[in-house]
Amino acid sequence: MKVIARLLPFLVSAFHACAGAKTEHQTCVGSRVPRIDPVEPRIFFSGKSFSMQEWTEKSGSDSALSSSESPSRLLPIQGCCSEDPIGHMPQMTTDESLDVLDAAVKGYSNGAGIWPQMTLRQRIDAIEKFITTLEKSRERIIDTLMWEIGKNFKDAESEYDRTIAFIRQTIETIETHKDFSNKFNNVSGSTVMIRRNSFGILLALGPYNYPLNETYATIIPALLMGNIVILKIPQVGGLAHLLTFEAFAEALPENTIHFISGGGRKTLPKLMESGKVDGLAFIGGTSAADKLIKQHPAPHRLKTFLQLEAKNMAIVMKDMFTDEEKDDEYSRNSMFQDIITGSLSYNGQRCTALKIIFVPKGKGKYVAEELAKRVEDLTIGMPWGKHDIDGSSAKKSSMITPLPNQNRVDFMNDLLTDAVSKGAIKANELGGTIIDSSSECTGSSEKSFSSTLMVPAVLYNIQASMRIYQEEQFGPIVPVVEYDSIEEVLNYGLQSAYGQQVSIFTNLSNPSASIVDVFSAIFGKININSQCGRSPDSVPFSARRSSGLGVMSIVDALREFSVPTVVSYKNEESQKTVEGIKEQSNFMADL
Repeated sequence: MKVIARLLPFLVSAFHACAGAKTEHQTCVGSRVPRIDPVEPRIFFSGKSFSMQEWTEKSGSDSALSSSESPSRLLPIQGCCSEDPIGHMPQMTTDESLDVLDAAVKGYSNGAGIWPQMTLRQRIDAIEKFITTLEKSRERIIDTLMWEIGKNFKDAESEYDRTIAFIRQTIETIETHKDFSNKFNNVSGSTVMIRRNSFGILLALGPYNYPLNETYATIIPALLMGNIVILKIPQVGGLAHLLTFEAFAEALPENTIHFISGGGRKTLPKLMESGKVDGLAFIGGTSAADKLIKQHPAPHRLKTFLQLEAKNMAIVMKDMFTDEEKDDEYSRNSMFQDIITGSLSYNGQRCTALKIIFVPKGKGKYVAEELAKRVEDLTIGMPWGKHDIDGSSAKKSSMITPLPNQNRVDFMNDLLTDAVSKGAIKANELGGTIIDSSSECTGSSEKSFSSTLMVPAVLYNIQASMRIYQEEQFGPIVPVVEYDSIEEVLNYGLQSAYGQQVSIFTNLSNPSASIVDVFSAIFGKININSQCGRSPDSVPFSARRSSGLGVMSIVDALREFSVPTVVSYKNEESQKTVEGIKEQSNFMADL
């Protein structure tokens, strides 16, 4: 981005002029736009995938028409980077969503349905078949992630591959972990087998930023444990899910997994009000989660798993600014790089992103300017963009890419306007600038469209009265806050509505130990000299307060979406009978 700063006078007004420009650092902003075949709208019902025409013929409904006949039936999806739709999302009606619920009820059949009555081995085999079939769509799914939500190729590829790896590791855990064993053990005079099983129908809502990874981290464990799943496809970031329909249809029995697409206000309330939903896996905002839970007539029996907002703190201790740095210590340069990466990976659109940076009094401007320098080194452009770096033959992917839609841009602008009006200062002059889409640099060589490619903004002189001080930005804004005493930072964490993660940057054990002790009851993860993050998937990912409810990891997800069931006997004379039952039982069957 150094080139962007140098070309400031004409970047926005005449950005097309830089299409072929080069500097010793990198190319202008991107590369020629590739092409993508639009994702065909489809509806998944009772284990089958239907085109809109097929759905019309099946249902006999005049409302379920093709996009050319009924534009209101289908929502055109432009994504982050196209004027023309890259796909259409079916907008299901309330009645259709209730039909889906009825199919799910039939599939579970109070635990007696085909899927919940399968052996664990049979369900594992079905999910493995799903993986094999889904891998045929790998490239198409990766392209769709880039075009719809602006995830660069490397990150889109990583999301797909990490999702498949998560599923395989989940299966391996079932095969090896004691929670899923069918062995009997003597416990206080009883002989017991403890094995986990389903609890019913799970309604799952996934996010736009990691539509595959975070969604599959909930629904696949739930399926493996025998639950029936209804997945509400997000309006933003949902096209990739349409590309999974064929794989699910081929691998799973009918009425096992279900999909609902369209507006949540139209499709979801009646489902929850029915009382037939047994579990809710929700990744998103607190207000939407609260509304859904309150709509259930018996919320006390609704098994709830939530991953919500976060305002993750970075705390820079005073010792990081000593004049002398030792070779065997964590360096200031490493700290700045970890903070900028933690704040701006995927444009800051991660629940685990660093959202507010606390630094000692008098260091705010210095830290902000150092972070701004590193922002200038980030490549900015379209998701498929490749950049020359320092004149070498190596190419680097765009690190800063378009936000998924104009709503996200407007929210960022609102936060920036509020902060600047109250005294915040931009450390980088171009922070918050929208790069014009009429340039070949953005990949649009034919016609312009409303650009959502925003230059990250680093702010300092942040005050408590500013919205950015309390609200989760979930985007490319890095606020730097000065503190007089560490008690101020502790109070911020203690009084915050959120409790996901914190990062502490220091080379001293004291007073860092006291911060760890206090925050151990507040945050799910405390990072020392590293950015916040969810990985590795084998480590518990938890949160407190309004940041979440439940624990995510490979083994914890299986526990969250199941309940332990005990088979027990006391008399030795019963052993032969129990062994006979075990030989014929699906629930007790060997893996």
